[in-house]
Amino acid sequence: MAAVTLYRFKIDLSDLDRNVYDSLDFRVAMHPSETNDFLLTRVLAYALSYEEGLEFSPGGLSDTEEPAMKLAGKHGTTALAIEIGNPSGRRLHKNAKAAERLKVYTYKDPNSFLREVASFGAVHKASEIEAWAIDPKFLDRVSHLLERDNKWSLLVQEGQITLGSGDHS
Repeated sequence: MAAVTLYRFKIDLSDLDRNVYDSLDFRVAMHPSETNDFLLTRVLAYALSYEEGLEFSPGGLSDTEEPAMKLAGKHGTTALAIEIGNPSGRRLHKNAKAAERLKVYTYKDPNSFLREVASFGAVHKASEIEAWAIDPKFLDRVSHLLERDNKWSLLVQEGQITLGSGDHS
């Protein structure tokens, strides 16, 4: 049986689009059934959506009820829920009802995601869901930089991402 692999990320974040500048230091467990693309999309989604208090789901991939990440709101509410990949219409509907804002980061065909939303029917606040597609070619290049201990710089400017790791950019 394969074991969970733990990765550490130290990311110097400069998100000019949102005026967020921070040094992130966190660990992410990679489930044996998880792909590098899924892991990297989770890490990038965390950095690109970073707000104080944003947390990964404690159950990870095995938790089918919770979003991949969430930010607690006032009085026990959820201010932000984040899903990774192409979540089902049912899951989107549930999380859109439970959270003030819902973001989806996909590394798959974004048209497949849009078809899923449309096929489900009435996804709550469907027009307000923020959907981001991360280019598989970008993830492939980043995957070659992935180590157990990662130190990255991440610049976001006008919707473009520049990721630096050591001598690579």
